[in-house]
Amino acid sequence: MDETLLRSLTPSVIGILGRRGGDFTAAEDAVQDALVEAVRVWPDSPPRNPEAWLVAVAWRKFLDAARADTSRRRREFRVEEEPAPGPGTAVDDTLQLYFLCAHPSLTPASAVALTLRAVGGLSTRQIARAYLVPEATMAQRISRAKRTVSGARFDRPGDVATVLRVLYLVFNEGYSGDVDLAAEAIRLTRQLAAVVEREEVVGLLALMLLHHARRPARTRPDGSLVPLAEQDRTRWDARLIAEGVGLLRAALVRDRLGEYQAQAAVAALHADARTAEETDWAQIVEWYDELVRLTGSPVAGLARAVALGQAEGPRAGLAALAGLDPSLPRYTAAAAYLHERDGDPVTAARLYAEAARSAPSLPERDHLTLQAARLNARLRGEAPGPGRCVGPRNG
Repeated sequence: MDETLLRSLTPSVIGILGRRGGDFTAAEDAVQDALVEAVRVWPDSPPRNPEAWLVAVAWRKFLDAARADTSRRRREFRVEEEPAPGPGTAVDDTLQLYFLCAHPSLTPASAVALTLRAVGGLSTRQIARAYLVPEATMAQRISRAKRTVSGARFDRPGDVATVLRVLYLVFNEGYSGDVDLAAEAIRLTRQLAAVVEREEVVGLLALMLLHHARRPARTRPDGSLVPLAEQDRTRWDARLIAEGVGLLRAALVRDRLGEYQAQAAVAALHADARTAEETDWAQIVEWYDELVRLTGSPVAGLARAVALGQAEGPRAGLAALAGLDPSLPRYTAAAAYLHERDGDPVTAARLYAEAARSAPSLPERDHLTLQAARLNARLRGEAPGPGRCVGPRNG
C-alpha cells in the first residue's frame, strides 16, 4: 500500500467533508478513522479510486458520529441533504487546511502537531514517536489544538508566512522514531508550492532540499556528528542539490528576497564548494548581512559572526560575537571555535566544556565534549585524540 498517496489525499478529503457541513474537528476525526480503515482494507482490496473511497468511508464515519450525538441531529439532517461538491476545489481545500493548522492562536508546537495530523495524514502515535513523547501527551496537544480552531470554516484567507514557519519547524525536527519529519516537511512544502505562487515558498523548499542533501554525510556509523568541514562531500545527494539550486535561482530572479531564499543561498554556496577550503565565505557573509537586514534575527547574527571569522579571521568573528547576547543558543560553542582558531586553546577548552553542558541534543553534547577533551589533552602534552578544530555544529 502506498502510504505517501494515502497521506497526500488527506487534505482534500477533509476539505470535502468540511464543505458538506462538517466543522474541522469532526471532519478531521472522520478522515483519521477512514485512514485507519484504509490501512486495514487496502492491502487485500485496493480501491480503483482511492480518493472517492476515502470520501465515502470518512463521510459514513462522520454521519455515524453525528447520529451518536443527539445535539447534532438537526445539523445531521442539513448535511445529509446537502449535495456533494463539484470537482476542481481540492487545491483550495489544501491551502485552507494549511492556513487553519497554522492558526495564529495556536502555539508553534500545537500548530506543528496539527499540521502533521491533518495535512500530513500521520497518526497521533506516529507524531508522538517522532517527537519522543508519550502518545497520550501528543493526543492532548492535538485535542487542544483542534478545540482552538473548532468551528473555523474553509473560507477565510490565511497567512502564508505562518504556514512556512510551521513547515520550517517540522523540517528542523529531522528524524526520530519511525517518521522522517525532514522528508515529511519536504513533501508538505512541495504540496504547498504547487498551490501557492510565492517566492518564499520556493525558497523554503530549496533550503530544505539543500540541507537534506547533506544528510547522508552528517553522522558516523556510531551516531556521532560529522561537522560540515569534515563531511565526505561525495556522499551529498547531487540530485537534491541540483534541484534546490534550480529552485533558488528561479526564486531569486524575481527580485523579491525573503529570509528563506537568503538561507538557501548560504546552503547553496556550501554545496557549490568541492572542499571546505574552497567555500566562498565572503559571499556567505554578504548573505548573512541580507538575512540580518530582513529579520533582525540574533541567531542569524551569530551565524554571520562565525562566517566572518572564516572570511576575515577569528579576531573579526570574535568582535562581531561581542555585540550579541551570550545567552543565544550555540553562542558559547561559536566562541570556543573562534578562540581556538585565534590560538587560545585554554579559553576554547573551557568554552567547549561549558557549551556541552547546555547542548540541545546528546550527539551535539558528545561532539562538544570531545572538542574540550582534545584541547585539554593537547595542553597536558598528551597525544591528540580523534577530532580537530571543527567549530560549532553546522551540518
